[in-house]
Amino acid sequence: MVNSDTNTSITSPRPAADIRKMVYASLFAALTAIGAYITIPLGPIPFTLQVVFVLLAGAMLGSKWGAISMIVYTLLGIAGLPVFSGGASGIGVILGPTGGYIIGFIAAAFIVGFLFEKNRTEKVLFNAIYVLMGSVVIYAFGLTHLMLVADMSFMQAITVGFLPFIGGALVKIAVVAYIATSYKI
Repeated sequence: MVNSDTNTSITSPRPAADIRKMVYASLFAALTAIGAYITIPLGPIPFTLQVVFVLLAGAMLGSKWGAISMIVYTLLGIAGLPVFSGGASGIGVILGPTGGYIIGFIAAAFIVGFLFEKNRTEKVLFNAIYVLMGSVVIYAFGLTHLMLVADMSFMQAITVGFLPFIGGALVKIAVVAYIATSYKI
């Protein structure tokens, strides 16, 4: 069957690829929600595995679908599903001290996806740099929001919202870079 408007086959592989990306985007949104339940409390901002799935979504799905997966995740939480850290949900989480990190998930997935689309390499070190850039984006959004919402100075926000997470962040970056180098969706 042929579509007369574009003179191309209706059964082109493009829709199947889009459906596959939608499924993977949904999967990464779900994995990010699961990662929110694996927490270590370190003050007002807990250590979770969410960031691993955020960065993997960007690296493996690309900028568009990686960002879409995190938009879906965020909207599910805003709608009231308990997908945020510790099972929290609602717009209050986005407006609270950790909300900037969640908004940063969307930007980070997009940026990591963009970098992997333009520069995917078989070298783990280069991929780690792209993943590191995504982590920087998450912290930039998170710390800025934390300073505004909690009325903290820059140094207070760094002390509470960044320093306790440096070691874990480096491990996450290494794991994501390795997985993204080894596997491609």
